[in-house]
Amino acid sequence: MDRLDAIRLFVRLVECGSFSAVGREEGIGQPAVSKQIVALERYLGAQLVLRTSRQVAITDAGQAFYDSARQLVDEFDALESSVGARQQSPRGLVRLSTAPAHGRLCITPLLPEFFRRYPDVAIELSTSERPVDPVGEGVDLAIRHGRLVDSSLTARKLSETDFVLVASPGYLAAKGAPTRLSELDAHTCIAFAKGRERSPWSLKVGRETVSYIPHGSVITGDAEHIRAAVLCGLGIAQAPFWLLAEEIRSGEVKVLLPGLQPEKVPSHVVYPAGRRVPMRVRVFIEYLVSAFERPEV
Repeated sequence: MDRLDAIRLFVRLVECGSFSAVGREEGIGQPAVSKQIVALERYLGAQLVLRTSRQVAITDAGQAFYDSARQLVDEFDALESSVGARQQSPRGLVRLSTAPAHGRLCITPLLPEFFRRYPDVAIELSTSERPVDPVGEGVDLAIRHGRLVDSSLTARKLSETDFVLVASPGYLAAKGAPTRLSELDAHTCIAFAKGRERSPWSLKVGRETVSYIPHGSVITGDAEHIRAAVLCGLGIAQAPFWLLAEEIRSGEVKVLLPGLQPEKVPSHVVYPAGRRVPMRVRVFIEYLVSAFERPEV
């Protein structure tokens, strides 16, 4: 048994929660993964994993071992990537989490150029509308939108974006365009919801920021559905500029009441503080920061 390889497999098992998922990721069979973990448990003299027919549970000893094992793997990767050819040619997997629409519209289009520069690096892109904890959920990087409050993470600023009120020309031709805040009450709004609660729109009125609760027949917790609803002419929405940037520039979508736009909202790429960052992760961070400096992103 190569102990480092077994430790790597155990770290990924904790993060994936499945022997078969780790096997697919590593290109080996599930029995081979299980055999390595059993050998590691035998070597350590402790049970790390509880196996049932439906799920994998990590024991207390396994959780304690994972915390140190993840740091060991990170530090070894950083050591490897700092010497020899690895310094010129980083390799390995980078796990990134972001919101679904942001991943599709803003991250995926950047990957072809990144892979041309770093052909030995792979990107595992996971998506969630909720803020993902990189430490607890086993990702290298996460993209956060809005003001940061978690001091346990290191953050690099990517961009600032306007939140704009938007509607399609077809909707505006049928319903007219609002000219002031009070006229929004007469319009159909497309609402983003967290759970069953509609998220208020943040609007600037003079020097004050006010909250406006959107009302209408479309309520969704998915930004992609906000985008689709606007394009279908179902109403007015408040959305980050990047969600409909191409359509706004082409005139397929109109920006309304620009005088009510709130302050720009920042986006950051965040990762665990206090860890050595492997070369493959570092080059991806720097690539994202540089790419988002371009005005078209």
